[in-house]
Amino acid sequence: MKRRLVPLLLAAALLALAACYTNPVTGRRELVLVSQAQELSLGEQSFADVRKKEKASTNSAYNERVTRVGRRIAQAVGGDLPNARWEFVVFESKDVNAFALPGGKVGVYTGLLQLAENDSELAIVMGHEIGHVIARHGAERMSQATLLQFGGAVAGAAIGSDEARKLFDTAYGAGTSVGVALPHSRAQESEADRMGAVYAARAGYDPRASIVFWEKMIAQQKSTAKSGAAGSGLSALLSMHPPDEKRIEDLKALMPQVVPIYERNRGKFE
Repeated sequence: MKRRLVPLLLAAALLALAACYTNPVTGRRELVLVSQAQELSLGEQSFADVRKKEKASTNSAYNERVTRVGRRIAQAVGGDLPNARWEFVVFESKDVNAFALPGGKVGVYTGLLQLAENDSELAIVMGHEIGHVIARHGAERMSQATLLQFGGAVAGAAIGSDEARKLFDTAYGAGTSVGVALPHSRAQESEADRMGAVYAARAGYDPRASIVFWEKMIAQQKSTAKSGAAGSGLSALLSMHPPDEKRIEDLKALMPQVVPIYERNRGKFE
């Protein structure tokens, strides 16, 4: 038994070393068994499916706003998302939500545009969602599911195209409603908060808007709960990114690091 176990453990250890990904903003190393090329292909397939199911907004002001903010963030991201083919689409929905998929595919619902009062708030949300993609949080969850299902020794060869699509849909919630089905872990949310603030600041948007936005979300969440109101459109965003006081505290603690980035970059886009 021991003779069989040692090679399996060694293979799993070698696989882990070979499949490590380093977050370009936070420096965190994570186990990812999905290639970036495969992840990009799956993201583009999923986004095409969303575009068939969801109604794109024809509001020219909304579309111009999302494209303007998105392009600046894409410029700030630079090489952190290699081979990205950026696409920014506004979907007609009361849901207060946005999502990003591998390959630079970003969707924003009109409900969010009504809540985000200025471009800095919108940039924070879009940067946060793009941060999840660059951090490869979906691929990380796909890899964890693969390890549980197949075992570390064979995981590298276990993800076929059909299985990968199933895992992708589960990790991103793409089989039902993108960005809603499965909330990220608190650690992933915190990492995306940090990345979103950094990318927004690099794009010349005030990262302090993150504090304002999430304080507003907490206030609306409490108001909705107190009144017992339903169908406010907030459920989509709150199910994925539940706000709390700890989140606000962490964002406030982050500001001394990211506000100087904003101060250096805000004039570049004026």
